Amino acid sequence: MKIKPLLNRVVIEQDDAQGKTLGGLILPDSAKEKPYSGRIVAKGDKATLVEVGDIVLYQKYRGTDISIDGKEYMIMQQEDILAIQ
Repeated sequence: MKIKPLLNRVVIEQDDAQGKTLGGLILPDSAKEKPYSGRIVAKGDKATLVEVGDIVLYQKYRGTDISIDGKEYMIMQQEDILAIQ
């Protein structure tokens, strides 16, 4: 990872959005709902409740979306994480 978050922030690799409905309809990219879970790939020194590799659920409308080497990530504060799987 080329980025090191500061303090209590974490970098999350977001899960892929679902491309189908429960009924089997294929959704276009514009209709896919953004996932609210992902894997922690980096953490700041003060982020003590999570570890790199943890799968987490986080709050909607939190964090900052970034793109590194063509992959989508999110940077957010540790406090915006709701649960660890």
